[in-house]
Amino acid sequence: MELSCVEQLKSQPLWVCLLFAFGSLSALKFLVIVLKWVYVNFLRPPKNLKKYGSWALVTGPTDGIGKGFAFQLARKGLNLILVGRNPEKLKDVSDSIVAKYGSIQIKNVVVDFSGDLSEGMKRISEAIEGLDVGVLINNVGVSYPYGRFFHEVDEELLNNLIKVNVEGTTKVTQAVLPGMLKRKRGAIVNIGSGAAIVIPSDPLYAVYAATKAYIDQFSRCLYVEYKKSGIDVQCQVPLYVATKMASIRRSSFFVPLTNGYAAAALRWIGYEPRCTPYWPHQLIWGLVYLLPESVVDAWRLKFCLGIRKRGQLKDSRKKEE
Repeated sequence: MELSCVEQLKSQPLWVCLLFAFGSLSALKFLVIVLKWVYVNFLRPPKNLKKYGSWALVTGPTDGIGKGFAFQLARKGLNLILVGRNPEKLKDVSDSIVAKYGSIQIKNVVVDFSGDLSEGMKRISEAIEGLDVGVLINNVGVSYPYGRFFHEVDEELLNNLIKVNVEGTTKVTQAVLPGMLKRKRGAIVNIGSGAAIVIPSDPLYAVYAATKAYIDQFSRCLYVEYKKSGIDVQCQVPLYVATKMASIRRSSFFVPLTNGYAAAALRWIGYEPRCTPYWPHQLIWGLVYLLPESVVDAWRLKFCLGIRKRGQLKDSRKKEE
């Protein structure tokens, strides 16, 4: 049978043989991609995060993805430094973690990332002094209350987006990185967004998307700079997760709960410099990649205009009350 196929190929014109070879290589390449995808998502063992250090620092841990990370890291046996602006919420989260994982040590650090960052970084530096901080989760971030054209973005929101999303992540990294360099080990995870990477544009959320594009490039550069120093830097790119910031309450197959996302996220720490840990999100990314950018732009604009309209209606009702 095999000889018969070979003989038939030999009798074909050269262009047919070349086309067959190209098709075979393409099929082989696709098979390798699928097998690799299955391996990294379902079979590849997660790294032992304790090898990076016994402490993890999480910013924005009182809600959403940050809270999910805090619980999942505690589950792995890491002590926690929780950095947030609300002392009551920090206490509630830390008490819940201690109740569930009693042997965990937790330090709470109150920092308002939209306020005086120099004072906040001083508090963080004091809190981590002498501690083996091996994992940093830069999760803190803010978005628009709802979609707005750029000229509708007020000065306070504009400043908060840049200060919290860009300056906050940069300054916390600057505070924690020297200790990792000294110990020659560490993992830094910066939370990006599909708004900056998966889709070609995010109209009505321009500044938010731009700040997340900064996070992506910042992470990639640090990955290259410090890989040989034993420090793994990664930008994680979630799509929609059921969080207060995303204004999504119900989870689904494509919209995980925060704990589900964080559990998937921990499996990727220490590997690729950019990743989308929750595998159904990767399916959406693949679909978006296949579509023309103009189609995705048009759909996204229509979708965000709908969010804007609902947000304006909600605002007008509040004013009437």
